[in-house]
Amino acid sequence: MSAPASDTTPEARATARLARKKAVVDGKIAAASIERGVLLVNTGTGKGKSSAAFGVLARALGHGQHCAVVQFVKARSDTGESAFFQRQPEMAGHWHVMGEGFTWETQDPARDAAAARAAWQQACTYLTDGGTDLLILDEFTYALKYGWLTLDEVLPALQARPATQHVIITGRAAPEALLAVADTATDMHLLKHAFQAGIKAMPGLEY
Repeated sequence: MSAPASDTTPEARATARLARKKAVVDGKIAAASIERGVLLVNTGTGKGKSSAAFGVLARALGHGQHCAVVQFVKARSDTGESAFFQRQPEMAGHWHVMGEGFTWETQDPARDAAAARAAWQQACTYLTDGGTDLLILDEFTYALKYGWLTLDEVLPALQARPATQHVIITGRAAPEALLAVADTATDMHLLKHAFQAGIKAMPGLEY
């Protein structure tokens, strides 16, 4: 017996497809019942790794969560995100600019390593604090890339953090071992960048 003509129209087929998709999505949502802290890694050569993390920071603050940021490479404190978030009462004393700048600027590996270790010690105070809901380790992957910190000390600390604490790590060249323990990992791939065309970094967009 053939189907009624009304069921074979494009509109009817589209409605049926949407109904099937909704059933699949609803099933996945129902199956996701675990509530715990999540480790996110934003890596890759593209722009937006830190910006994405700070977007989540705004979201978490909007929910009244307790948050902290430790920046491992940035040395400047005049960035727009630093100015904005440090004006928020909830972030007072919890935004730490602890880098010495990029290695080609500092030309001092020993100083860079010392700064990274100091930043890691600061990070560890939050990784053991059950009252911190979200911790952002900005440009943290460089500390691993240049050997300032080791995976042997970092991974256990990340995995032993409070059960409900979220951590976001940003930076290029995230090592495979870090990606393996991450719950969510995003590779931001560069397609093109204004800097390649000679356009300087603009306030409000790049910093």
